[in-house]
Amino acid sequence: MNHAEFVQAVAMRPGVSPVQAEPITRATLETLAERISGGQARDLASQLPEELRVYVPKPNDDAVPFGLAEFLERVQARAAVDLQTATDGARAVLDTLRAAVSAKEYRDFVSQLPKEFWQLTGPAVTRMDPRRIGT
Repeated sequence: MNHAEFVQAVAMRPGVSPVQAEPITRATLETLAERISGGQARDLASQLPEELRVYVPKPNDDAVPFGLAEFLERVQARAAVDLQTATDGARAVLDTLRAAVSAKEYRDFVSQLPKEFWQLTGPAVTRMDPRRIGT
């Protein structure tokens, strides 16, 4: 997925314009980078289009601990949108990340977020037990 496709996918989910989706994408990625470890941020950035990698800088390895409400407030402030647009936009960015990066990478960074983030990411991914045929 290239940069334009990523932003278009973000725009389609909450029904905002690509012009508005760009700052929401930037704000969400910057805030996510603060919330996850440096190593995880670098791993995530390595799977993003080059134009989006700059939004996931991580000069140190420590994650900044904050919850969902503060996450959304930071996205709101950075993107200069109302809280509902920030919430819908952050959800759209995370949904787009699920499609754009490997399943392992998505699980790895989501696992570093508090459980309350399921409101944006969906329920935690659980391991599926192998299906036994004929039983």
